[in-house]
Amino acid sequence: MNFKELLQKLNIDLTVKMEENFDIYFKFLVEYNEKVNLTAITDYEGVYLKHFYDSLTLSTAFDLTKTVKCCDVGAGAGFPSIPNAICFPNLDVTIIDALNKRINFLNELVTKLGLTNVHAYHKRAEEYANTNRETFDLVTARAVARLNILAELCLPLVRIGGYFVAMKGGDGEEEYEEAKRAITLLGGKLEKEVKMTLPNDLGQRTILVIKKVGKTPNKYPRAFAQIKKSPLM
Repeated sequence: MNFKELLQKLNIDLTVKMEENFDIYFKFLVEYNEKVNLTAITDYEGVYLKHFYDSLTLSTAFDLTKTVKCCDVGAGAGFPSIPNAICFPNLDVTIIDALNKRINFLNELVTKLGLTNVHAYHKRAEEYANTNRETFDLVTARAVARLNILAELCLPLVRIGGYFVAMKGGDGEEEYEEAKRAITLLGGKLEKEVKMTLPNDLGQRTILVIKKVGKTPNKYPRAFAQIKKSPLM
C-alpha cells in the first residue's frame, strides 16, 4: 500500500512532514488504544485506509483548501477532523466529544503533532450549541449515529449558508430518506451526495452534503435522551 499515491487520487499531495505526522498518529493511536478503547481497527492497513483515507475523502465533497471554520461532532479518535487538519492547515478545527477519555487522547495527539489549528473540548453537541449556535462554516460527523439523530445535533451549529457533511456507509441514501423531513425542519437541504468505494474493496461510502438554508428553530437541539428516544421523523 502506497498511502501517498492513494491520496494523489484525492488531489492531496503529502509533504514529508505530513507523512511523519500520520506515522506518529498511527503509532500513538495503537499505543493508547491498549489502555483506552478508541477503535477496533489497529492494523496498519486498516488504520491508514479505513480511518485516515476514509476521513480524507471529505475533500471530494467539500472544498477544504479555503479558510474554513469547522466543527467535528463526536470525533472519537479524531476522525475525520485530525487527518484533514494535517493535510489542510488552513482549517480552523473544533472537536467536541462527550467522552473525556477521547478528548484527553486528542489533546495529547494534537500536541505530539504540533497542530495549532485544532482545539478539542469535552462537550455534548446539544450543550455546545447553547453557546455556539450557527457559528460554523462546516460541521462534520462520521460513524456517530443515524442521520435523523445527527441532523439535530449538527445542524444547529451550522451558520446559514454553511454545510453539514455526514460521512456514511453504503446505507447513506436509506438514512437520508429516513431523515429528510427532519433535515428540512432544522433548516437544511441536501445539496449533493458523493459515493465511493474504499481502496482494496474495504467498503462503500456515501457522503451527504447538506446546506444550511434557514435558521434552526430555537427549541432544537433537545436533550440527547429525548433526541435518542424520539428522533425527528
